[in-house]
Amino acid sequence: MRDDKKKEPLFHISKRAVLPWWGAWGIRLGAVVLALIVCAVISVIMTGQNPLQIYTTIFNGSFGSARKIWVTMQNTAMLLCISLAVTPAFRMRFWNIGGEGQALIGCLASAACMILLRDALPHWAIIVCMAVASVAAGAIWGVIPAFFKAKWNTNETLFTLMMNYVATQLVAYFCVVWESPKGSGQIGVINLNTNLGWLPDLFGNKYLLSIVVVLVICVAMYFYLNYSKHGYEISVVGESENTARYVGIRVDRVIVRTMCLSGAVCGVAGLLLTGGLNHTLTTTLVGGRGFTAVMVSWLAKFNPIWMILTSFLLVFLERGAGEVASKIGLNASFSDILTGVILFFIIGSEFFISYKINFRKPAGKEAASHV
Repeated sequence: MRDDKKKEPLFHISKRAVLPWWGAWGIRLGAVVLALIVCAVISVIMTGQNPLQIYTTIFNGSFGSARKIWVTMQNTAMLLCISLAVTPAFRMRFWNIGGEGQALIGCLASAACMILLRDALPHWAIIVCMAVASVAAGAIWGVIPAFFKAKWNTNETLFTLMMNYVATQLVAYFCVVWESPKGSGQIGVINLNTNLGWLPDLFGNKYLLSIVVVLVICVAMYFYLNYSKHGYEISVVGESENTARYVGIRVDRVIVRTMCLSGAVCGVAGLLLTGGLNHTLTTTLVGGRGFTAVMVSWLAKFNPIWMILTSFLLVFLERGAGEVASKIGLNASFSDILTGVILFFIIGSEFFISYKINFRKPAGKEAASHV
């Protein structure tokens, strides 16, 4: 006789109630621990290396010396800066993938001031011009796709992505125009002998100024997004543009204004990279941070304070992977595998923060529950 009784699935997925912050971060921490165990197994199988030695090397990549600590903090600050820049747009559901180009065009503006104004203005005036030009250039690079989005509803993801390539080619062109020495196609250290346009060291440390500036931006961005009228309008537009229009919010104005802010903060990152840290200009100066910033912002749920932790985690993994490749002598691709496994588990943990898996009760217990 055929059994027509519908079989229940072994498990089903349901929406989880909002977890407290410590619960969410507990799940993330558990995911990291599980990822480290998986990485240990992979290390033993593929290389025969002691996984503890690999983890020690990863740790030393960021904290092995005082200089490494400062470089880690500086790299975290620069990634955090660009992540903060793209976050207002993301909260508005405007998918700004152009942080790389917006920061790079800020680098170009800073370099232009250092090169073109070194014989015309004193040191302090050049720095002022660099700051204004970098912020303005980044803001313009952000406003262009925002204007087209507000006016003709163009696809902001593709538009901002293409703007990255335009910025890269502009930098490549001016690297040839300002090349030093001639014929190299590259710009060396700008104003090496005079230090004109170099941002000052803070307490004798070249990394500290950028860290302090980014921390100030982080706190300001937190209050801007959570406690200002503009931040409220960004949230409403992100939830529903129709609702925003109904309550009297000028959606097109909010889009343009928010992207102007995002581009301006990216311009600050460009100023710090060229004027404060590297004192040069290359097409790879931003180093992919504009794309990594998308992950940083998303993992932190668009919260500027939590972005400090997510920025640090990604920088820690990146520097540790490089240390593994150089000190232990493993292939650089292997260190990337470990980084990828850890990021996979971290990203996957977001699913378990939002959802839970409910398993089917055994038949006997289910029958007893109905008695």
